[in-house]
Amino acid sequence: MAHTSVPQQPGNRLATETSPYLLQHAHNPVDWHAWGPDAFAAARATGKPVLLSIGYSACHWCHVMAHESFEDPATAALMNELFVNIKVDREERPDVDRIYQLAHQLLTRRGGGWPLTMFLTHDDQRPFFGGTYFPPQPRHGMPDFRTLLSRVAQYYSERQQELRGQSQALVDALAAIDAPGAALTTGLHDAPLQLLRTLLEQRFDRQYGGFGAAPKFPHAGMIQRLLRHWQATAHDATPDLQALFMATLTLKRMADGGLYDHLAGGFYRYSVDDRWEIPHFEKMLYDNGALLSAYADAAVATGDADFAQVATQTADFLLREMRAPGGAFYSSWDADSAGHEGLFYLWTPAQIDAALGTDPLHGAQVARLFKSRYGVDQPANFEGQWHLVARREPGELAESGEFSGEPAQLNRLLEAARLRLLQLRAQRVPPGRDEKILTSWNALVIKGLADAARALGRDDLAVAAAAAIAWLQQHHWRNGRLLATSRDGDARLPAYLDDHALLLDAALSLLTVRFSTATLEFAILLADALLQNFEDAEHGGFYFTAHDHEALIHRSRSFSDDATPSGNAIAVSALQKLGWLLGETRYLAAAERGLRAAWPALAESPLAQVHMASALDDYLQQHSFVILRGEPAQIDLWRRELQRVWRPQTSVIAIAADTAQLPPALLEKKSQGSACAYLCRGSVCDAPCSNLADLLKALQRRP
Repeated sequence: MAHTSVPQQPGNRLATETSPYLLQHAHNPVDWHAWGPDAFAAARATGKPVLLSIGYSACHWCHVMAHESFEDPATAALMNELFVNIKVDREERPDVDRIYQLAHQLLTRRGGGWPLTMFLTHDDQRPFFGGTYFPPQPRHGMPDFRTLLSRVAQYYSERQQELRGQSQALVDALAAIDAPGAALTTGLHDAPLQLLRTLLEQRFDRQYGGFGAAPKFPHAGMIQRLLRHWQATAHDATPDLQALFMATLTLKRMADGGLYDHLAGGFYRYSVDDRWEIPHFEKMLYDNGALLSAYADAAVATGDADFAQVATQTADFLLREMRAPGGAFYSSWDADSAGHEGLFYLWTPAQIDAALGTDPLHGAQVARLFKSRYGVDQPANFEGQWHLVARREPGELAESGEFSGEPAQLNRLLEAARLRLLQLRAQRVPPGRDEKILTSWNALVIKGLADAARALGRDDLAVAAAAAIAWLQQHHWRNGRLLATSRDGDARLPAYLDDHALLLDAALSLLTVRFSTATLEFAILLADALLQNFEDAEHGGFYFTAHDHEALIHRSRSFSDDATPSGNAIAVSALQKLGWLLGETRYLAAAERGLRAAWPALAESPLAQVHMASALDDYLQQHSFVILRGEPAQIDLWRRELQRVWRPQTSVIAIAADTAQLPPALLEKKSQGSACAYLCRGSVCDAPCSNLADLLKALQRRP
């Protein structure tokens, strides 16, 4: 179902790739290479500079530039004459994308994005010029792409030595950005947490929620950080209700707005406006995994049924529209369908009348009710059509006197209308789906499903999470090493830090709803691989690529979050939890080294390191575990009862009495009767407790 160009040309070198994005370009007249030794050998042999084009399958402007330039024979001929052309899927090669996005920012003093267009020297991969989207005709102060190609090639030919000096300075700048700072040698403390709380409030949009101005992205980590700020003070004389307000208003506005798919569930990538009304219509797996966790957490923390409903529908969307045969999850849905952005999701009043006005019991009232609920009775909000936004609450509609029925009855009518329109929408030409399977993004969904299973009491979500992690272990784990991506069973590319850290974190979350020794053993393998292949043993923290990874012009060691959580932060957090659970000091020591290495930037700019701040919080508070042992049915009952309250710094793990092959730290926690619990904080455990009421009281006393 991936978006593809019309195959008017014979297949080029990309025809043998697994990336749907690269396959979209397999019939371009451009003589594309995939990133690899053959491409750079060709550049060295010819002396031609490299044109590096980076994008991804669901990227709207990548499609635009492909149609305007890469499918154009005249433009392709010029590219082939002047350059060695390399196409990269940024989702498969985040190591390459990270380097050249940062290089673009240093060269242009502007933010990057996709498509990214960079020009590299022919013999050492160093960039000397770049940009993002270039149009086919001059516009907005940009030259047309063909003129640009000619000028860049001429400049490279005439001023190569000068460019080499510039490129060396850029490589030095890249190294300086990731250079180790002076790690903290004194005690770690909570000053970054307090500074982060202040900075989040300063950036908070009090009217629409979110942080900063448009375009607005759904920063799940910031929302969860605020929930944790509130939870930590919930029993104080002055609880941090402002933190709760910021988190819940943001969740509410995002779910009511057009960022959320009101028919199918799930979230689009970001909002182009302050109001969360009009999204960029691509649906990314990583956003939906992270937001599923956030809404599940909020549902338990607040008891708000609306948050539980969003979590329910988002989980259902993932299982229905993103899951591959075997249990893993596809990467994304495109923004475009039938050549137009967002077309699949748009409605007109006439379409809704035709779909819903035929109800023999309620007739036109249902159509009128739905249109009033979702703003289709107001002016069109997207290119003459309507993108659904929740404008009026069912309770408000019931009280208005415009519709007959109680709020619950109107809700039932709205739900029936939603299902009817979803059924009709499925008959439209769908957007393209990128069907590659990425380890790191799957990990975010596995964690989201486990968190939602815990919050919603849905065992099917835990089963789905377990199936996905088992699939990854079977297909992406080979000879003690993890792979990053696959499509149609063809797994390839050495995995990155984020793949290992996020999958370890997901495994630990899954253990809290569905314990298995296989999952625990896989978590230990992942943790050991992190230490062996990624740790900066000298300075602390972890490199983005493994020690034996392909040599690039720069090796990243970043602690900052981007569209996904920082791999360093998640590694620190997960290693701490696993270290306390198993009493394994190697993991705890590596986690502390990572925190100390991150400290200079964390103390100065915690807004860029929200997940590392949460890892620091776990370190300072020392994560707690409740280990349940006994009869399966009884300890599962205890687990569900303990998890009714949101305790982000306490994990509950239920291990049946007859479970074999446990690590020593768990094996020594013996079963006593039908159910008993061991409450541990850090390395200190209480005496076993065989009374659930007493256990709940003990947890309430925990800070």
